[in-house]
Amino acid sequence: MAKLPPTKFHIQAQSGEARAGVLTTRRGQIETPVFMPVGTAGTVKGIRFEELESADLDARIILGNTYHLYLRPGLEVMDLVVG
Repeated sequence: MAKLPPTKFHIQAQSGEARAGVLTTRRGQIETPVFMPVGTAGTVKGIRFEELESADLDARIILGNTYHLYLRPGLEVMDLVVG
């Protein structure tokens, strides 16, 4: 199994406790601050999936609980999605 590169966060600007930066993951880079919808049991509640895909929402990352995703929809479905 290939070793995944670590997730990194690089601070680009700071004012008091506020920070702006770039979060780098194996899937790409995400500038912060950023809107991150939270998915529970494989769904994002309160937002239609068409809105998640729209450019207007600009959701570059969706947080998911891996334990819930493991339980439902399950590893077989997640392997198809994440690949």
